[in-house]
Amino acid sequence: MTIIANRTAFITGGANGIGLGIARSLARAGAKLALVDLDAEALGRAQAELEQVTETFTAPLDVRDRDAYARIADAAEAAVGPVSILVNNAGVAGGAPTEKLTYELWDWGMGINLDGVINGVQTFLPRIAARGAGGHIVSTSSGAGLAAGPGNSLYCTAKFAVVGMSEALHIELEAKEIGVTVLCPGPVATGIIERTRAGQPKVTRAMSAEQRDKAFARNQVMKDYLANGTPPDAVGDMVRDAIVRNQLYVHTDRLALDRIKERGEAILASMPAA
Repeated sequence: MTIIANRTAFITGGANGIGLGIARSLARAGAKLALVDLDAEALGRAQAELEQVTETFTAPLDVRDRDAYARIADAAEAAVGPVSILVNNAGVAGGAPTEKLTYELWDWGMGINLDGVINGVQTFLPRIAARGAGGHIVSTSSGAGLAAGPGNSLYCTAKFAVVGMSEALHIELEAKEIGVTVLCPGPVATGIIERTRAGQPKVTRAMSAEQRDKAFARNQVMKDYLANGTPPDAVGDMVRDAIVRNQLYVHTDRLALDRIKERGEAILASMPAA
């Protein structure tokens, strides 16, 4: 069991969507907060809201920048105390169809969705372990980190890696009383599509008018799909409960169930008989 009250939680992507939902839930459970995000305006709104509930530190941070990460970590701990709950939540959606990916897109997507998690763990885990008081690490993956889908190779590559990393950390850190949770959400009602499109590098290969129309249509379908998903505050409560229970996996729905079962059955069926 991980105690949340009077601990400090460091949450990346903490000013919007799932990150803000987690922040709200942990604040209600008595945690102090350090929130980082690229969206300075949203950080201001989050601080104005959450400092009414708990001590709250905010700072803009690109989770790919390791030097800046270390500086912000030091500033956060000086402001609101030693971090013992790390929430690696910053992330972006999609990318492009595989044949249209570029090195720039690969570096951008993997840099945020995977390297950002690595940087969080590498920055804070030694500190948490050295204090010997336990703690918890949460990392946001996806249902797409457990079962792949078409046209999603960049995203799945990063999210599968986050699941594998979390499973390995769970085994390794159990003896140190540091819990690990990997969040594998289905659709959640956030603005991640809009924020992703605003920040991602352009696909450099030429697209015809018909291809652009199809891309815009797919984009709208995805936005509508997410808009009807689980509310971020409900996801925040799921994560809070998982921290308390030291629960490894968190799913927000059962939409990926059949695909996960099919994948598991295919892996088992491919093993030698003896």
